Amino acid sequence: MDFGFGAQDEELRGRARAWLAEHLVGPYARARGLGGPGSEHEGVAARRAWERELGRGGWIGQGWEAEGYGNRRLSLTGQVVWAEEYAALRAPGRVGHIGENLLAPTLIAYGTREQRDRFLPGIARGEELWCQGYSEPGAGSDLAGIRTAAVRDAADGLLRVTGQKIWTSLAQDADWCFVLARTEPGSRRHRGLSFLLVRMDQPGRIDVRPIRQMSGTSEFNEVFFDGAVAAEVVGAEGDGWRVAMGLLALERGVSTLVQQIGFAAELERVLAAYAAAGAPDPVVRGRLVRQWAELRTMRWNALRTLGAGGGAGGAGAGGGSGGAGGGAPSVAKLLWGGWHRRLGELAVEVRGAAAAAGAEPWAPGLPYELGLDEAQRLFLFTRADTIYGGSDEIQRDIIAERVLGLPKEPR
Repeated sequence: MDFGFGAQDEELRGRARAWLAEHLVGPYARARGLGGPGSEHEGVAARRAWERELGRGGWIGQGWEAEGYGNRRLSLTGQVVWAEEYAALRAPGRVGHIGENLLAPTLIAYGTREQRDRFLPGIARGEELWCQGYSEPGAGSDLAGIRTAAVRDAADGLLRVTGQKIWTSLAQDADWCFVLARTEPGSRRHRGLSFLLVRMDQPGRIDVRPIRQMSGTSEFNEVFFDGAVAAEVVGAEGDGWRVAMGLLALERGVSTLVQQIGFAAELERVLAAYAAAGAPDPVVRGRLVRQWAELRTMRWNALRTLGAGGGAGGAGAGGGSGGAGGGAPSVAKLLWGGWHRRLGELAVEVRGAAAAAGAEPWAPGLPYELGLDEAQRLFLFTRADTIYGGSDEIQRDIIAERVLGLPKEPR
C-alpha cells in the first residue's frame, strides 16, 4: 500500500484541528485525557455531552459504508488524520465507540434498512450508547459455549432473554446492548444462536453489577437478564454466529490505528519519566528503544493489512476466517497485547521504588490524580491485554488451524 497524506488530507487536518480547538473548551477541556481503557469511570457526564458535540459536528461514523445519517464519510487516510489530531489534543476518551465502530458497521452489513434507519442516527448524533453482551462466566474466549437463552413468549410473541454476561464495558451507562443468545433449545456450540438488540432500561429485568478490579476502577460489569425483551434480531434467527463473527472482525480495522496513536502518547509519557529519573539505566533504555521500534512496526503492519483489504477479515474471541489475510487480525492482537503489557511494566520500572508508593507525577509537569497514578494504573490494567478480546492462546489457535491448516487439538 502506498500510504501517504495528500493535499485533501492536510486540508482536513486543518479543519479538524480548528474544530477541536473551537469546541474543546469549558467542561470538555477539563475532561481532556479522561476515559479510555482502564479509566472508563472518569468524567462520564462530560464525555457523554462531548459525544453529542461530536455528533453535531458530524465526526461520528466516518468509516461507515453508508451515508445520510448525519455522519461525514472520510477516506482511510482521512480517518487517521482525524484520530491523530484528536489524540494530539488529548480529547476525552470516547464513550460511543462500541456503537460507532462495532454495532453500526454490523447493521450496515447484516441488518435491514429499517434497523439502520432506527439505530444509526442515534449513534451518529452521540445520543445512544451501546455495550456488548458476548462473554459469559463459562464462555469468554470460547464464545461458542454461551448459555444465555432467548425464548419466544407464547403470549406476546416477544423474545425474552435470560442469562448472565460478564466483562461488559460501559454497561452501567449504555442505553442498548447487543446480545448473543441461544434461541434454539438444545442447540450446541455455533448453532442455534441469534444476535439480539436489547434496551438496557428494563427495571426488574436487567441488573448491572460493576466489577471492582485491582486497579480500583469498575468499568467492567456483570449483567443479569431475567426475561428482558429483545427489540430486534439482526440477521436471521439462528444465524447469530455469522453476524457475531462479522462484528468481531471489525474490532481489528481502522480502530487498530487509532489505538496505536494512544499507545504512542503513553510511550511518550514513559520516555519523559525515564528522562526525569536522572540515572539512566542502559538496559531499560534498550527496552524503551525496542518498544518504539515495535510500535512503528505494528503501525506499518496495520496499514499494510488495511491496504490489502484485510481489515475486515479474521476474528476476535474464538472465531475468524482463513484465507489470504485471514490471520492478520489475530497477528495484530498478539502483537499489541504483548507490547502494551510490556509498556505497563516499563512505566513502573522507570520510576523505581517510587512506583510502589502513592500517586506522584510521572515527571515534572505531568498530570496525575490521587490514588493510583497513571503509571500504576497502566501497569495494572495491561495485565489483561493478553486475555481480553481473545486470549493469546485463542489467537495462536486461530492462526495455526485456520491460516496454516494445522490439525485441531483434540477436544
